[in-house]
Amino acid sequence: MNEALLRSLTPSVLAILVRRGADFAAAEDAVQDALVEAVRGWPADPPRDAKGWLVTVAWRKFLDATRADTARRRREDLVDEEPSPGPASQVDDTLQLYFLCAHPSLTPSSAVALTLRAVGGLTTRQIAQAYLVPEATMAQRISRAKRTVSGVRFDQPGDVATVLRVLYLVFNEGYSGDIDLTAEAIRLTRQLAAAIDHPEVAGLLALMLLHHARRAARTAPDGSLVPLAEQDRGRWDTALIAEGVEILQAALARDRLGEYQAQAAIAALHADAPTAEETDWVQIVEWYDELVRVTDSPVARLNRAVAVGEADGPRAGLTALAALDPALPRHTAVAAYLHERDGDLTTAARLYAEAAQQAPNLAERAHLTRQAARLNTARSR
Repeated sequence: MNEALLRSLTPSVLAILVRRGADFAAAEDAVQDALVEAVRGWPADPPRDAKGWLVTVAWRKFLDATRADTARRRREDLVDEEPSPGPASQVDDTLQLYFLCAHPSLTPSSAVALTLRAVGGLTTRQIAQAYLVPEATMAQRISRAKRTVSGVRFDQPGDVATVLRVLYLVFNEGYSGDIDLTAEAIRLTRQLAAAIDHPEVAGLLALMLLHHARRAARTAPDGSLVPLAEQDRGRWDTALIAEGVEILQAALARDRLGEYQAQAAIAALHADAPTAEETDWVQIVEWYDELVRVTDSPVARLNRAVAVGEADGPRAGLTALAALDPALPRHTAVAAYLHERDGDLTTAARLYAEAAQQAPNLAERAHLTRQAARLNTARSR
């Protein structure tokens, strides 16, 4: 069973059902039922046209469910529109589905959560971590979003800002999480940039390319994380860096600064430094100031504390960190790093161990555990 194929076909199948009149929640249920049948039947009898098979089965599942409820009479005329056997359209509906999920009847945060769950394939836990809320809270938000759009025709696509937020979170989860979604996020953002002349679309694309350019150097052969300062910069993709910088410069020249352009500018400064020691931390702090001004994001403030610690010394970084909520994800890890830079190895080792218990994925947990062990070994000598 090719799970990657099923994942790639799901958005298009869902979009087709929505366009044919299925409300979003019912369409999602029907597609999930079709995927279950695919998992059961395809290994023994794979279809010639996988997408066409999924569309046909999902549509039948939707009609079966519709006939069972009180709207049976109103929905029966949809039977005549059942897709005929044969090859299905090869048009990529994924980006369109992102816009459809960003429906005006939903708040931006609900639209993002619904799209990440239904189209991006993220779990409720992963979405909750991205939004810094408990998993139960996010589950309720997604359920409310499904109820809100139930029965609503998706003929009023949502706005670009909401779609950008979804693409950004999908990329972040793919870049640092347990599921590889980065290539798909970049592909869709390229499509959006080709279709819409918008500086923040360009800024997001530049940000993705600049981060993705460093991906090969982010892990050691054994799979362990390699911090930015220790990465082999010879493994960075210079072509992607050059493309990202060019796109960013064109966006910044339009003088309509947004959060993605500011983040891309920070990534570009890291990419421009021949060595970690030559990083222009003063300018990075200035860009973080712009990012905080635009977003007032606690995550931006946390990252700014690290940059301040590099530019003005660890004591200054710890002072900036003290103004932030200790419950903020990765707050403990940042505190550990700054205390180590300040020479307090005992506190740093303890905080690294605590941060490891809070880590959102296994790779980060292993990295922080190794950091704690390294400092404990150094102290015992």
